[in-house]
Amino acid sequence: MQEQQSLQVYKFGGASVKDAAAIRNLAGIVREHAVHSQLLIVVSAMGKTTNALEEIFQLAFTGQDFAPPLATLHRFHRAVAQELFEDKPAENEKLAELLAQLEQHLTELQQNPAPADSYDQHYDQIISFGELLATCIVARALGAQWLDCRPLLRTDHTWREGRIDWPTTEWNVREQLPDMLQRGPVVTQGFLGGTAAGQTTTLGREGSDYTAAIFAYCLQAEAVTIWKDVAGLLNADPKFFADTVRFPAISYQETIEMAYYGASVIHPKTIKPLAVRQIPLFVKSFLAPTAEGTRIGEGRHEQLSPAFIRKDGQCLISFESKDLTFISEENLEVIFGALAQVRLKINMMQNSAISFSVCTDYSAYRLEKLLGLLREQFTIHYNTGLELYTIKNYDPASIGRLTAGRELLLEQRTRQTFQFACRGREVSGLL
Repeated sequence: MQEQQSLQVYKFGGASVKDAAAIRNLAGIVREHAVHSQLLIVVSAMGKTTNALEEIFQLAFTGQDFAPPLATLHRFHRAVAQELFEDKPAENEKLAELLAQLEQHLTELQQNPAPADSYDQHYDQIISFGELLATCIVARALGAQWLDCRPLLRTDHTWREGRIDWPTTEWNVREQLPDMLQRGPVVTQGFLGGTAAGQTTTLGREGSDYTAAIFAYCLQAEAVTIWKDVAGLLNADPKFFADTVRFPAISYQETIEMAYYGASVIHPKTIKPLAVRQIPLFVKSFLAPTAEGTRIGEGRHEQLSPAFIRKDGQCLISFESKDLTFISEENLEVIFGALAQVRLKINMMQNSAISFSVCTDYSAYRLEKLLGLLREQFTIHYNTGLELYTIKNYDPASIGRLTAGRELLLEQRTRQTFQFACRGREVSGLL
């Protein structure tokens, strides 16, 4: 009797597919580490492709010439494909088809200006090509099956932050994937979903981790492994902090909190579907695939080292009542409603007698919409270009290390968490 193979879900981010050499390394990991398992591989856009597509989209949406950066994007993907498949030119047909579709979408957008309030909807249709192009190339490199995830992962119409319709998605995935996986590895896109009408949605920036968790939940996978360019889940981003510490094991709960505050290794929505089905999540390095990495799962652990989390591009917004009355529950209801309406997520908040302050990710477009909703009721001060730091499991030494020499504009602490916003490159305003 043939032994039933376990199912593994692997997720590879942009750095792990940034060029032909990286894709060959990915293929080596798959060959070495997934011999005895069915394998679903979730792939992000290559390298800095998402950033490039955002620039191209902005030009097309505003009616400007997008041809030069689009040509650069074309050359990059074709060069990678040529290096990988130089003896198999026919295998580039799917890539050429996708690039032609992208150019057609952009041309139509440039020639037929869209209303400003459709920006996010059009964004999703264009930015999604990064994942489609990457998976086309990776699937060919692996000799694996290519799957368009958009008809399977059903979402609502919340552009750029699609909300999963779990019952429909689970039915779709279970209907199509098991037979495909029996035939061999499957490569699909992270970050993407689709509406019932067939329009593309995205799941939030860095949402490929979440995609892997969705598939794992629906298929009741044995484990999910996220392959990164770091040794595992670290207590800080090594790009900004020296002497980082790897967590060998950490709980779902602790990881959710770190992700919520902005830890870049794990997408905030990733953990819940895995925790519900008790599916462990491994974070490993594609540069050292045999190293231990980090296991995230159920269980308790000893006192963790302080974790340092940095978010740049922050905006501090303060609302003051114009008649010097107290900030009441009614005022807060109005403010929270407006923030939700323009989809500005609160990263930290604090109130005093006559003012209420929030720290959010900065978006000029969303900030302007917020000011339009609330400027009649409140005097609004704002500062942009700020940095937000969070210390989980803080102690006096860790606070001193991070705050020394900085001007703190807002700070807050609870039993386990210390946060503060400070100046970076700042632009200030008063309305």
